[in-house]
Amino acid sequence: MYIYNVTSNIDESIHDEWLTWMKQEHIPQVLATGKFTKATLTRVLVEEDMGGVTYSVQYRANSKADLEAYYNTHAEALRNEGLKKFADKMLAFRTELEIIDEYSVSFTNKFSKN
Repeated sequence: MYIYNVTSNIDESIHDEWLTWMKQEHIPQVLATGKFTKATLTRVLVEEDMGGVTYSVQYRANSKADLEAYYNTHAEALRNEGLKKFADKMLAFRTELEIIDEYSVSFTNKFSKN
């Protein structure tokens, strides 16, 4: 499994509009491509020297092929929509992560591998 992580720093002047857009439009559009199984929106709890508010969205893909298909078919148009809407008030960078193992805590067994 892979995580496509998008970290964005948002200027406070467009923060509320951007967050609403992400929740109601952008994340649902990315998931509608069928290339991801889940998305998690988080706020980064670090104050940036440049100001603004920083968020991370982690999209989960079942395979590298799904991630590549997203890049080849959908990524540019979806990125451009955000750039057109928020221009220089939003700065984003992307990373790919490969999940090696996942672990969780259970009541019967202190730690279990999923």
